[in-house]
Amino acid sequence: MIKPTILVTSAAGRTASAAVHELLAQGFRVRAMVRRDDARAGRLRRAGAEIFVGDLFDYRDLERALAGVQRAYHCPPFGPNLLHGTMLFAIAAEQAKLEVVALMSGWNPHPTHPAALTREHWIANQVSRWMPSVDVIHVNPGLFAFTYFLGLPAIVHFGMLSAPFGDGKNAPPSNEDIGRVAAAVLARPEGRAGKSYRPTGPRLITPGEAADAMSRALGRKVAYKPSSMRQFLKAATAAGTSPFELANVRHYLEELAGGAFAVGAPSGHVEELTGRPSEDFESIARRYFADPDQIVPGMRAGSKLGAFAFLARMVLTRAPNFDRWEDEHLLPRIQAPELAQDSKEWRRHAAATELYLLRPGSRTNEQTDGRKGALAS
Repeated sequence: MIKPTILVTSAAGRTASAAVHELLAQGFRVRAMVRRDDARAGRLRRAGAEIFVGDLFDYRDLERALAGVQRAYHCPPFGPNLLHGTMLFAIAAEQAKLEVVALMSGWNPHPTHPAALTREHWIANQVSRWMPSVDVIHVNPGLFAFTYFLGLPAIVHFGMLSAPFGDGKNAPPSNEDIGRVAAAVLARPEGRAGKSYRPTGPRLITPGEAADAMSRALGRKVAYKPSSMRQFLKAATAAGTSPFELANVRHYLEELAGGAFAVGAPSGHVEELTGRPSEDFESIARRYFADPDQIVPGMRAGSKLGAFAFLARMVLTRAPNFDRWEDEHLLPRIQAPELAQDSKEWRRHAAATELYLLRPGSRTNEQTDGRKGALAS
């Protein structure tokens, strides 16, 4: 029996590249859609993937990328116009008559979230289900494990994990486990249409426990030092993180501190779908310290002198005002937004471990099409 061809978008990225390798290992033909033919694309090519260079915002490229494809993992880039890109992909997927799409989403999307990107995720989750002939399976991880390592120089040289995480618990999944879950639902989609799967780590941990795991991985003490949001944003700005990313991530860190990512975790979906236990945080730490490219491409711990120079640069960096930045860049902001843990509707769905999707006959949308079926717990 000839296995279907599967398209993976954003294929050079964290979870998508892992999905490509997993699907190839299972004998599927994989077309990897990338923005440029660089070293990361070269690694996918050597692994056996067909490389397609294209623009996710150009419908002509999407049509060509989906020609001869039966299934797809769509991983929208973390950037502006997520809804625009996801809707273009949905139109092209329906036009190509795909069997099924695994759609990357998130644990916290709901319609009154303060982050415009997260509200766009929520809208995309609703509208993607309106495709008349293409089934959708949602992959909705929470806060990824790699976010704990973004202050790599301070962790390695000063033994300090400094972030505004409060004492928030999370079961952080590795990039690789998320990619393996996406591959698993595409390899065996039967009975999973309309369902939602949340990859997590094997247990809830506090930031202090994350620092302890880093200590064991490095062989020297790492301590968790809570920082203010202002300090974090200054440091991330000095490190060159884009304003768009920070304008959204600041809310996710508030949700971590507020307990949103502890709700419904751990899920057990990684082992259920892949047959392998999810990676524990110490194992992730050992891999990411050994290869910082898995945190951010090009990331290095650098020298201790360089780490001191960065601290000086951070002190001199002006604290950004992201509410004003969003207004200047015409990002829609709403009155009285709610973080996930403060939304009664989100908590109702989270308690049932469901993705927040409108249902037929709900007071929010009486006309929602229920063809895709109920979500799994």
